[in-house]
Amino acid sequence: MLLTERDIYHFREGSHFRAYEKLGAHPHRGAGAPARGTHFAVWAPNASAVSVVGDFNGWQRGAAPLAPRPDSSGIWEGAVATAQPGALYKYHVQSRLGSAADKADPYAFRTEVPPRTASVVWELDYDWQDAAWQSQRRQVNSLEAPCSIYELHAGSWRRVPEEGNRPLNYRELAHQVADYVLDLGFTHVELLPVMEHPFYGSWGYQVTGYFAPSARYGTPQDFMYFVDYLHSRGVGVILDWVPSHFPTDVHGLALFDGTHLYEHADPRQGFHPEWSSSIFNYGRAEVRDFLGSSALFWFDRYHVDGLRVDAVASMLYLDYARRAGEWVPNRFGGRENLEAVEFLRQLNQSVYRDYPDAQTIAEESTAWPAVSRPLELGGLGFGLKWNMGWMHDTLKYLQQDPVHRKYHHSRLTFSLWYAFSENFVLPLSHDEVVHGKGSLLGKMPGDEWQQFANLRLLFGYMWGHPGKKLLFMGGEFGQRREWQHDESLEWHVLGYPLHRGLQRWVQDLNALYRATPALHALDFTAAGFRWIDASDAEASVLAFLRSGTAGPPLLVVCNFTPVPRENYRLGVPQRGRWLERLNSDAADYGGSGRGNLGALEAEAVAAHGYPQSLRLSLPPLAVLMLTPP
Repeated sequence: MLLTERDIYHFREGSHFRAYEKLGAHPHRGAGAPARGTHFAVWAPNASAVSVVGDFNGWQRGAAPLAPRPDSSGIWEGAVATAQPGALYKYHVQSRLGSAADKADPYAFRTEVPPRTASVVWELDYDWQDAAWQSQRRQVNSLEAPCSIYELHAGSWRRVPEEGNRPLNYRELAHQVADYVLDLGFTHVELLPVMEHPFYGSWGYQVTGYFAPSARYGTPQDFMYFVDYLHSRGVGVILDWVPSHFPTDVHGLALFDGTHLYEHADPRQGFHPEWSSSIFNYGRAEVRDFLGSSALFWFDRYHVDGLRVDAVASMLYLDYARRAGEWVPNRFGGRENLEAVEFLRQLNQSVYRDYPDAQTIAEESTAWPAVSRPLELGGLGFGLKWNMGWMHDTLKYLQQDPVHRKYHHSRLTFSLWYAFSENFVLPLSHDEVVHGKGSLLGKMPGDEWQQFANLRLLFGYMWGHPGKKLLFMGGEFGQRREWQHDESLEWHVLGYPLHRGLQRWVQDLNALYRATPALHALDFTAAGFRWIDASDAEASVLAFLRSGTAGPPLLVVCNFTPVPRENYRLGVPQRGRWLERLNSDAADYGGSGRGNLGALEAEAVAAHGYPQSLRLSLPPLAVLMLTPP
């Protein structure tokens, strides 16, 4: 595990994306090890002295000194014979500027349970059993495959009230989450960041341990079991990952060697005003090594299937969340963060080089071009991008009283003008049910019945619209209150018919989605979509066709008012019988039971450019999905 000249060359160049194999704490093992104990290596170029302190030496500063390498790399290293796996440790870093601090290991594989902050010497041995999953992951993660993501927060999905309301551990989560998402038909689970974070209320978005799953829920091997078990049940695992900023906690990365090492010194570049956190200096080679190594680490050692990269917009723009005069232009006078752009391109190149069957997903909220386009076409190289515009427009539309929706019709149709400019995921994420925004159900107007009908309609429209799907936990059964990170979801509401019916609707949407190529195979090309009628604002009705590479087309019809519409004529591309595959107004889902008795015949009446048409009964606040047999 010792550093070589080649390691140092790539480390200083910013291309050592597996630096975790050499930096950090690595117990000696195997033949030829110079001594029992652990080898430590840490980057601290502006330190005057570094020592390892821990429970093995009584936390005595200077008892286990590290030596600076003679190659000007800024790396301090050395072996500590008394440090064994399981030992607690930190680095005592004395700066050339006179300050000193005890720092957690940036490359630590395990940490103490917060609020304690020591690193833990640990090995990542595990007997993986997911070879069958790995062999077919390319098909599961393909852009042509169905992708329905269940987003969850490990600490609040489900708790154990009989044991002090504790959250489930990784192994308990593995079994309960797998059973649940498979029953509802989701293809992937996406976890809010599990990388170690000192403040639980940050939901994991203020990371200090970029190589350590949170000890709140178990050991690294327990989290490996979580991923392994979900793979054994056919469920993919995506992790949120935060390379955009980090907290200023004393034990963390900030002022690591007494200087602004990982972050910019100028607060106009290095301090995030929205999140009161530090911003990585992407122009520094060793910082790129650190972040790139973290990304590949979760694929290498934890077999994850994708990374959702948080807050990409804040990385791309130097003036993000800043007023005039509060930011520093790039060398051309622009607001683009050229170093961050280059890092993101390098990151995606590295991930897809080594894991072509995985996905990287950008949470990017602006119109930055070609986020999910290949590097050779000038793109950033992500596989997918969250469609924040679709989310904002759709929720704003649904929050309108139905009588006013005809004046906002373009909010629904606008998304199709750009739907195929990127490989989009349609997200109804945790961000929409926090900070006073209320629950998804609470956003819906009307009485209780109309709220549930509107939410079923929203989900039906979302599953019919081009793009992969993401839904935050609790939305699938209509949680009433805003998400609380320190409480369990409101599972008790499933005792009420309307909540149960909504959950059943999501289950049936996923089943149809997964079984119908028209709903997923051509998500990212205009060939998979055609409007039947996008112009009926007066009735607040939308109708469109989805097509796949095989199988029949699927007609999606949405009535966004509580007014039932009889004899509503829509042209269709095929004669004969059309089956009503799904109807969100069915009594099983809590609806009024209106519909088309399961099927209807296309009539020889021309409409919408087709020689035949359907004469439909449109239920109130409902979506219909129909196909030929």
